[in-house]
Amino acid sequence: MEQFYAIGIFLFVLFLLLGTGVWVGLALLGVAFVGMELFTTRPAGDAMMTVIWRSSSSWTLTALPLFIWMGEILFRTRLSEDMFRGLSPWMAKLPGGLIHTNIVGSTVFAAVSGSSAATLTTVGKMSIPELRRRNYPEHMIIGTLAGAATLGLMIPPSLTLIVYGVTINESITKLFMAGILPGLVLALMFMAYAAIRSKLSRDYNPVMDPPMTFGERIANSRFLIPVLLLITLVIGSMYLGVATATEAAAFGVIGALVLAAFQRSLTWQSFGESLMGATRTSAMIALILAGAAFLSLSMGFTGLPRALAEWIGSLQLTRFELLMALLVFYIVIGCFLDGISSVVLTIAVVEPMIRAANIDIIWFGIFIVVVVEMAQITPPIGFNLFVLQGMTGHEMNYIARAALPLFAIMVVMVFVLIAFPDLATWLPENMRSSPGG
Repeated sequence: MEQFYAIGIFLFVLFLLLGTGVWVGLALLGVAFVGMELFTTRPAGDAMMTVIWRSSSSWTLTALPLFIWMGEILFRTRLSEDMFRGLSPWMAKLPGGLIHTNIVGSTVFAAVSGSSAATLTTVGKMSIPELRRRNYPEHMIIGTLAGAATLGLMIPPSLTLIVYGVTINESITKLFMAGILPGLVLALMFMAYAAIRSKLSRDYNPVMDPPMTFGERIANSRFLIPVLLLITLVIGSMYLGVATATEAAAFGVIGALVLAAFQRSLTWQSFGESLMGATRTSAMIALILAGAAFLSLSMGFTGLPRALAEWIGSLQLTRFELLMALLVFYIVIGCFLDGISSVVLTIAVVEPMIRAANIDIIWFGIFIVVVVEMAQITPPIGFNLFVLQGMTGHEMNYIARAALPLFAIMVVMVFVLIAFPDLATWLPENMRSSPGG
């Protein structure tokens, strides 16, 4: 009974703080502080200082600001224009034509960014004007871009996977490797949707560019070579065991700076803007992680996670039923919280459940990322929808309807992961061990 009382108190304080516009990280700290005062005799201030320091001084966490900085540097280069010039000759002949530049461009940039918002902004800046100029259907432009940009959460380096790994104390490198194959499969599913929709759509009548010879296509591909080399450097160094995730992030930053200098888009102004952008984003995520760590400690004193896990266990749910319950749960909270907040806020309660059900921790990380991806395109606060609204000027309802088929594809991807768990576990199990993990 005491646990139900604790749940009520925690939820009331959390929604009260979030409803008044308090930052998510501060709201989590506030809830945890109230919980410590009400349910323990331990000094709340001392506990908060200790937990915040411990959660913020993790060496693994240093990969986070480095990967964010790498994405910020590339966001301020001519990468988007070069990507379109390199991709379009190869995409034009596919069913669906240049719509595929949204999906393939997002897949490529996701592999050097780690952020859904950065992927959406960069690829959208590249593709929306070009596709509109060629008379591609607006709903297909917006829908594929909204869905494909979420690949930034799965394909390494993924900020959400870093946060998940730090929170659950799992290898970041293994989580990164686990995200590669599911990310590519999801991208192929998006491309299949674009191809089928182009054949069925009545308003699909784009203006085709003049055909290019094979030699001209190869010549245009030179614009993609620098970013492909950067992807190989970052992901390849981790897979081959040459570098940890943090060291690969440092290689990525150096490579991004070299690429920006090579493109002549690295100035003192762009350098400073990228550094400040990375600092702001990293500080926001660090505050959320600190709040979540303190909240986990506070809930631990009440016995809430253990009691909830025992209650779920008493329901005798099968593994599949538990995953379906978590799928619905994360879709609902994803409508109101961003992906990173959803993960750190719930993992203290969810982790005992999945361990008790013998669900692989690495596999579950990819499962949770796919579900969190859905939250990026679900109203009322799907973040990608807001970014697209600012970029296109359309109403939120129009953008949400255009993204709905991509949401359905992500739901299908969850069942693909359940049916074929090796998609997420094969690469981590077969990679070489890196020095220091």
